[in-house]
Amino acid sequence: MTNYFSCLKPVRSAADIPKILRRTPFGRLLEYHNCGQPLGKYDKAKLLICMCMDNRKQLRLPDNFAYILRTGGGNIRYSEFKISYAVGIGGVRHIVLIAHDNCGMVNLASKRGAFVSGLVKNAGWTHKRAMEHFLTYAPLFEIGNEIEFVLAEARRLNLKYPRVKVLPMFYRMADKKLYLIKQVQGSAV
Repeated sequence: MTNYFSCLKPVRSAADIPKILRRTPFGRLLEYHNCGQPLGKYDKAKLLICMCMDNRKQLRLPDNFAYILRTGGGNIRYSEFKISYAVGIGGVRHIVLIAHDNCGMVNLASKRGAFVSGLVKNAGWTHKRAMEHFLTYAPLFEIGNEIEFVLAEARRLNLKYPRVKVLPMFYRMADKKLYLIKQVQGSAV
């Protein structure tokens, strides 16, 4: 993707939310987080939010509104049982996948030295053990380009759970807002 942010659609007010998303859990998420809408009351989760574990990202949500699954890079490939639980037991029919800029799971190879030395220093691991750990797991958790990754994951989950609506979104660190991803080659909003 050449221009990283060219496919992002800002949501500054409820009027910016596409009609198809209004009065859905996706629209409510945008209203609560981006627009400062008063927080509603919920007895049951309406949404599953899958997002990165990055501590710089916090969402403004009412209690009980959503299940939240946080993993490195928002990579949920190895968390599908948890997704199935939210759908099967929790009754969730809407899933939002949230990518963000400056994600640590992009270009993991460049972080190998810091990763290994951090495990040696902070966890007491041997250099060999830390290196083997990195080499085993980094390829599984590398996400590549954040936007391309979240679009591909949304397509994959839409096929896996055909009665559940899955929508990719993007969180920009600069303004701490959620963005819709404009249609790119037949996907997204």
